[in-house]
This record gives sequence, structure tokens and C-alpha cells, in this order.
Amino acid sequence: MAVSSASLRACFLAGLLNSMVGWALAQNESPVKAFRPCIDPSNLPFANSQGEGFENHIADLFAQKLGVPVQSYAFPQRMNFVRNTLRYKLPEQDFRCDIVMSVPAGYDQTNTTIPYYRSTYILVYPKGKGLDQIKTGTDLFALSPEKKAKLMIGIYDRSPGSTWLVKHGLEEQAKPYPILSPNPEQYPGEIIEKDLAQGKIDAAIVWGPIAGYYAKRVRNVDLVLVPLKSEPGVKFDYEIAMGVRYGEREWKETVEKLITENRTAISQILREYNVPLVNEHGDLLQ
Repeated sequence: MAVSSASLRACFLAGLLNSMVGWALAQNESPVKAFRPCIDPSNLPFANSQGEGFENHIADLFAQKLGVPVQSYAFPQRMNFVRNTLRYKLPEQDFRCDIVMSVPAGYDQTNTTIPYYRSTYILVYPKGKGLDQIKTGTDLFALSPEKKAKLMIGIYDRSPGSTWLVKHGLEEQAKPYPILSPNPEQYPGEIIEKDLAQGKIDAAIVWGPIAGYYAKRVRNVDLVLVPLKSEPGVKFDYEIAMGVRYGEREWKETVEKLITENRTAISQILREYNVPLVNEHGDLLQ
């Protein structure tokens, strides 16, 4: 059967294209034109618009490895954050961003990557203020009834800390803070940097990266960090992954490759922000 010249040209072009793609892959060239994280404009230690958070620095690392620039899209991390960033797309326009840098492993609003760190909730208290005997979470419940009755412990509402205090009969000692504030100027670390440091509360229970970062920033008081271990009915430690859109298999594989190949550098960045890292048993990693 005769083969038309048009068919020959099509076969030649297809072969040429395959050769070009193979050459690009051999040269480790990335088809990604920019690394585009969805970030909060003011949410340290995670991220901000000035590029000062650890999510910003991990994004810089990944972009460098891919040989592309970083193009962040900033939106307050409140309700419907993923819908308004990662999944938002107008007709004939591109998505606003391509990756959420920190989501719980298994988070159902995104297709989650392999985890890149695990942390836990932390009990934070000022040194020399009557709580120095607390070395573990259970030590809190061994305090005398008189001392426990006077405690004021800051917690975010609907958090593991609030569940834990209620479980152990200390709900009267809890001072709840809204987990999602409508005020964009407020940030999670205020509970430590302002209220705890100024003596408005005696202790606080917050997520590890927030506790580690803001405890290090406080200058007028020495703060003690006590990692809390999960127990029946209360989970404190969580694996954190990155989130991409469903259906983007190759992009997810690219991000997972970046995580796998750069674990040492990622851990170094996290430690620079004083993020408490724990193993699957909730024990601190040295």
C-alpha cells in the first residue's frame, strides 16, 4: 500500500519531537516554567509575601533545582483557601498557583504528596514561673490541685490541646483563642509572642512550628517547650505533606522527587526555624 508524503512528514515530525523530548529529559530540563506556591501573605513561620517563611525557602530550593523562578500567589489562609488558590481558575486563564506547601498527609482537598516532616503540639511555659517541674505532658496533671486551679492555659478552639484539657478535667483552666480570625493582621504566634510573654496566660498549647519559632523570637522571657505525645482519643503529632491538584500525576511525581532528593536540605531549613521534628512515636529527633 502506498504511503502519502503527508504521512511520511507526520511520522518524521513525530520522531523528531520524541527525540527532542528525550534529549531534554536527558539534560534534566524541566517542562515547568515556574514554581508557583499558594501562600499566606502573613503567616510566619510558614510563609509571607516577603519570602521570610520556611515554606518560601523550600519553594526557593525546589525552584533552584528545577532551574525556574518562584512565582507565589498570596491569599489569606482562612476558610476556602484551597478553593480560592490551588483550584481557582477562570475560563481561558491559568490556575493561580500549583502547590500548597503544607497540608496534613491525606488531606482530602488536595492530592497530597509524600510527607516531608512530622511535628507535634507543644506545651509552652515561661521558665522560673512555677511550672519548671513539667517535663512531659502528664507532669501537668501531677501539679497540686491548688496550683492547677490557678492555671490559665491558652489553646486554640477545636484543637487537640482543647480536647486534651477537657479529657483530663482542666477545661476551666483553658483560655480559648479563635483558630481562624477574620482579622488578617492577627497571626497564630500572638498567643506566645504577646499573651504568654506578657504574663496574660501561664502556658500555651500550640502546633510545633509556631511554638518553636515564636519561643525563639521572644527576648524578655525564657520559654520552655514540652512536646506532647498522642494518647487514646487525642492525636498531637502529624505528618505534613504538600498538596497539588487531583489529576496532575506528573507534577506530583516531580514534587515527590524533589522532596526525596532534598530531605537533608529541607530538614536544615526547618531546624533554622526551630521546628520541633518528631518520629512516628512522637519522640524528638536530635
